[in-house]
Amino acid sequence: MSLDLSQVVMAAAAPASQEPNPLYTLLMFGGLFAFMYFLIIRPQRKRAKEHKELASSLGKGDEVVMNSGMLGKITKLEDDYIVVEAASNVELKFQRAAVHAVLPKGTIKQV
Repeated sequence: MSLDLSQVVMAAAAPASQEPNPLYTLLMFGGLFAFMYFLIIRPQRKRAKEHKELASSLGKGDEVVMNSGMLGKITKLEDDYIVVEAASNVELKFQRAAVHAVLPKGTIKQV
């Protein structure tokens, strides 16, 4: 029994693979988006909102920690800037966004 060349080629050809269901691909992208939203985007938006509220609620006399780690007392408020007294007769101007946290009153005297 001899095999023809066309029979050998057809026997060697791989069976046709099935296309994946597009629903699985759609579910994969949906799951990836949900993961990104709940673990990355939502917490970052929450932190940004809290920091914006902190910057807008600053008042004269508040004791603050700047992003650089410097402690000071707010002596003057402007639109986007604050003037912080770092030491006696030393006043520095910062953007409101540079405030890291507001400290309880009297903290600077204890440090």
